[in-house]
Amino acid sequence: DPEVMGGELVFAGTRVPVQALVDYLKAGNALEVFLDDFPTVERGQAEAYLQASVAGLPELRSHARPA
Repeated sequence: DPEVMGGELVFAGTRVPVQALVDYLKAGNALEVFLDDFPTVERGQAEAYLQASVAGLPELRSHARPA
């Protein structure tokens, strides 16, 4: 929605940009740190975004191995 945060992708029900999670992880922070700093984002939301992101990146899928 262009009326919310200038159309930037945010976690549903929050004003927290998804890019904030990406930036935290790129900086080497654990998911726990992000969740502590942004308590309005639920763990399930963050995990779902990360799973969808990885699923959409063929170069990551090609290096994945079954557990």
